[in-house]
Amino acid sequence: MDTITLEKSIKVFYKTASSFPEGVLAAHQSLHALIPYSRDRNYFGISRPENGGGIVYKAAAEEKYPGEGEKLNCETMVIEQGKYLAIDVPDFMKNISAIEKAFTQLISQPGIDPEGYCVEWYINDTDVRCMVRLQ
Repeated sequence: MDTITLEKSIKVFYKTASSFPEGVLAAHQSLHALIPYSRDRNYFGISRPENGGGIVYKAAAEEKYPGEGEKLNCETMVIEQGKYLAIDVPDFMKNISAIEKAFTQLISQPGIDPEGYCVEWYINDTDVRCMVRLQ
């Protein structure tokens, strides 16, 4: 487990999964139907329990220019700058359950932001960085 610092906030646009975890792949497919995959863009999965219910999952992409998300008729949000606890999961498609295990470990740590999100940062084609923001 590492502590990393996001030096600046990241504005993203997203598609919300119809359910979790069943709807996650479809949410990413819906997002990529709007914008083709590009190594020049950062992609994320953002989730947390909401409205006293289950987990709400958002497949997200970094805006490349101001207003891009709105232009694509997507909702937007900001991944806040600051310190995050992080665990990298290499070759995640070969072991998807490792993502859940990483977040279980991360959210059990003291000092995490109770209003924060679980953030999956797809750092390349095969690896994901699981992150939770610290207070």
